[in-house]
Amino acid sequence: MTQPTTTACAERLQTQSHDETPQILRLGMIGGGVQSFIGQVHRAAAQMDGRYRVVAGALSSNPERARQQAEQLNIARGYGDGESLLREEAAREDGAEVIAILTPNDSHFALARLALELGFHVVCEKPLVNDPAQARELEAIAERAGLCFCMAYGYTGYPMVRQARAMIENGELGEIRQLQCDYVQGHLASLTDAEKAGHDWHMDPAIAGESMILNDIATHAFHMLEYVSGLETSELSADVTASVAGREAHDNANVLLRYANGARGLMWITQAAAGAEHGLSFRIFGSLGGLEWHQETPNQLLFRRLDGAPLLLSKGAAGLHDASTRISRVAFGHPEGYREAFSSLYSDLHEDITASQQGIPVDPLALWYPDIRSGVRGVEFAATALDSSRRNGDWVSLPSRRGSQLAR
Repeated sequence: MTQPTTTACAERLQTQSHDETPQILRLGMIGGGVQSFIGQVHRAAAQMDGRYRVVAGALSSNPERARQQAEQLNIARGYGDGESLLREEAAREDGAEVIAILTPNDSHFALARLALELGFHVVCEKPLVNDPAQARELEAIAERAGLCFCMAYGYTGYPMVRQARAMIENGELGEIRQLQCDYVQGHLASLTDAEKAGHDWHMDPAIAGESMILNDIATHAFHMLEYVSGLETSELSADVTASVAGREAHDNANVLLRYANGARGLMWITQAAAGAEHGLSFRIFGSLGGLEWHQETPNQLLFRRLDGAPLLLSKGAAGLHDASTRISRVAFGHPEGYREAFSSLYSDLHEDITASQQGIPVDPLALWYPDIRSGVRGVEFAATALDSSRRNGDWVSLPSRRGSQLAR
C-alpha cells in the first residue's frame, strides 16, 4: 500500500523527529464555552502534552458571557466574538498561532476562511462546512497559504486505531475485501425537551445542515473506514431518515459502500437506538484476516487470522507498530481514553507546524492527523448520501481524490 503524501504544510524531508522540550504554540479558541462538552475536551487535549497554551477565547455567542467565561478559565484575552479575536490576535506579536473552531456548523466557513487569510493554522470541529463548494474553497486557501488544518476526527487518535491502519499498510490483512463501521447511539431515541422547544441547533437544518445524522456522526464513520483502510469510496447507496415519530431531523442512516479496489462496505449510523450507549466500531477483512475495534473498549484490537488463532492486541504492548506506540502516553496495562485520543491529533499538528517553522524534518507518522482533505471528503460524503437517499437509494458516485496533488 502506498504511503500518504505530505500536506502543503509539510513539504519537506520526512524522517523521525522528536522534541524533548517542545515549543509551546499559542492557541485561540472560538466556541466551546464553560458548559460545552467538546470545549472541555479540546482545552484538556491541547494542553495535555505541554505543547499548547490557550491565550485567547471567544467562547460564547453572547459577547458579555464570552468575555466572562474567558476570565473564568484564566484565558489571558477574552473577546466578544470570533471575528474580533481573529483580527486582534493577528495584529499582536504574541497573538495566537493556532485557532480552534468549535462553533455550530453554519459558522465554520466564514471563521475558517478568515483565520486562513490572516495566517492562522486551524483546528476545526466536524463537519468542515455544510456545502461541498465551500469545503473545496477552504481547501484551496489552506493549500495556497501552506497552512496546517486539522479536522477533529478525534477517534483516529486512539493508539489501536493507528495500529489497525499500520497493519493494513504493512499488508498484514492482504487485499482488503469487506468493511463495516457502525455508530449506534441512543440519546435521541425519544424527542428531547430542547428539541420540542426548538432550542437544539443540531435539529435546525439552517445551522446543522440538511441532515443531522450525516453531519453529526456519520461523517466520523465514513472517515474512519477510509482512514484505516487507505481505500477510496467510489460510490454509495444510502437510506437516510427520521425514525422517531414527530422528528423532522434525520436520526438514522444505512449506507452501502463500494470501493475503488472492488471491496464492499456498509455503515449503520443512528442516534435513536433505544438503550445504546456510544457504539462506534469497525470491522475490516482482507484476504489474510480481519481487524475489529470498538470505541467503548478502545485499548484493544482483535486480529482474526486466516491460518491462526485470533490475537487480542493491547495498547502499549510490545511488538506494536510505531504508529501506535508513539501516541500512547500511559504504561501498558493502564487505559487511555477519549481526551488522550484528541490530544494525539493536537500533538501531531504541533509536530507538523513546528517542523515547518524550524525548517527541520518531520516524523511522517505525525502527518497521520486528519487534515482539511479529510474534512472536504466528509462534506462530499454527506452530500452524496443525501443525493442517493432522495433517489430512493440509487448508487451515486463520490468525487475522486486519487491522482490529485491534494490526495493524502
